[in-house]
Amino acid sequence: AGDRRDAGRQERRLGLGQLIGRHHRHPGALMDFSIASILALDGATNGAIYALLALATVLVFAVTRIIFIPQGEFVAFGALTLAMLQQGLVPGTVWFLLVMVGVAAVAELAAGLKAHLPPARLLRRLAGIVVYPVAISLVAIWAAPLKLPLLLQALLTLALVTPFGPLIYRLAYQSLADASVLVLLIVSVGVHFALLGLGLFFFGAEGFRNPSFWDERFSIGPLTLSGQTVIIFLASVALIVALWLFFERTLQGKALRATAVNRLGARLQGISSDSAGTLTFTVAAFIGALSGLLIGPTTTVFYDSGFLIGLKGFVAAVFAGLSSYPQALLGALAVGLLESFGSFWASAFKEVIVFGSILPVLLWRSLRDPHSEEH
Repeated sequence: AGDRRDAGRQERRLGLGQLIGRHHRHPGALMDFSIASILALDGATNGAIYALLALATVLVFAVTRIIFIPQGEFVAFGALTLAMLQQGLVPGTVWFLLVMVGVAAVAELAAGLKAHLPPARLLRRLAGIVVYPVAISLVAIWAAPLKLPLLLQALLTLALVTPFGPLIYRLAYQSLADASVLVLLIVSVGVHFALLGLGLFFFGAEGFRNPSFWDERFSIGPLTLSGQTVIIFLASVALIVALWLFFERTLQGKALRATAVNRLGARLQGISSDSAGTLTFTVAAFIGALSGLLIGPTTTVFYDSGFLIGLKGFVAAVFAGLSSYPQALLGALAVGLLESFGSFWASAFKEVIVFGSILPVLLWRSLRDPHSEEH
């Protein structure tokens, strides 16, 4: 298992791995344009994934003030769910989802009885929590042995992983919506470790690598562009545009923007902070699951692989001050390039380079925009 894990954590592109190996054999070798182009392409590809995770992190923090550390777990759940469907097995996601639905239903029932809600209203609330997750779980149990086409399996994966977002919000954060940022951060750490342990239980320690959605290859000068890389770029751009349209053109998106600007003001205007949090976590889970589908064919994914990937998205979000979507995109591209070029020049320290880059950014932001302790 250790050998398989080490193999799964090798560089995602064979060409990049060969370049790094050549550099280690000849440390004095200079970087030419072709090498720099390959590294830049690899960094941009990784940066596209980190950009999605950074957008989700900024969105969750802006609306709910939650620094959502477990964002990477959605990535691992997405990749592992698709891998198990590829093998014709019922994914552990189904049983994990049913367990969470049961716990959430019990919590909602207890809260409703305590608040003396009318039976009809309580039943509607319970139905809103239970019906969709149970229905999609039954569909997955039926469809898994059929080994459906890859695209249908990917859609089923998105449908299975996305409900985790609102369920996690209901169980871990809804009752603490008005708590301080520090308390919410501590809860996020606890949720991360809980999801990590449960992920090991439901998915196992084995790693999986998914098939590519498009096996075509394109040559552009010194670069060889794979079909999967093209899909990553196109999917990232499409999702970013879709999020822009959602926030600009839909009532729900405008409600999230209002909540992000002023929670109290939005609440006074009739916007439910609980509904905003539920919708935000739904979007975050969808983005994480989609990122898992995109990254699955490029590297072997284990139950704990999402943490490191999500953490790099968090670094990109910190570059943006956890507030600006365009800056989050630029920060994600910077993280991808740092990781790629760091792999070439100092492969053993590439993670140190990426995570160390956050320190000068934090120092600069502290000097540029100091906050009072209360704020």
